[in-house]
Amino acid sequence: MEIWINPACSKCRSAVSVLDAEGAEYTVRRYLEDVPSEDEIRAVLDRLGLEPWDITRTQEAVAKELGLKEWARDHSSRDRWITALAEHPKLIQRPIITADDGSAVVARTDDAVRDALSRK
Repeated sequence: MEIWINPACSKCRSAVSVLDAEGAEYTVRRYLEDVPSEDEIRAVLDRLGLEPWDITRTQEAVAKELGLKEWARDHSSRDRWITALAEHPKLIQRPIITADDGSAVVARTDDAVRDALSRK
């Protein structure tokens, strides 16, 4: 199990606290420093069952600079979104946990963290 976090994020710190309280074995990835590649982002999206715009933080300053709210949200625009996430990892919603069963969850609540833990 791996969790993508930004240590400055309260939801990330909360997710790590739940993992620790449950005695989970996991690896921390500080994704702002260890930036995921486009292929890694595609793989996580597949595991999440989501599209890149579903995990994009559109309120970030860089999102506004890029005009993301105006970008098309369709198959032909998917690669453009993934490139933006790889080039500007701050845009990636957090925390993301890749579960042991091959799935993943955006773990913004304690229940979502526990859901990831229950996936064997």
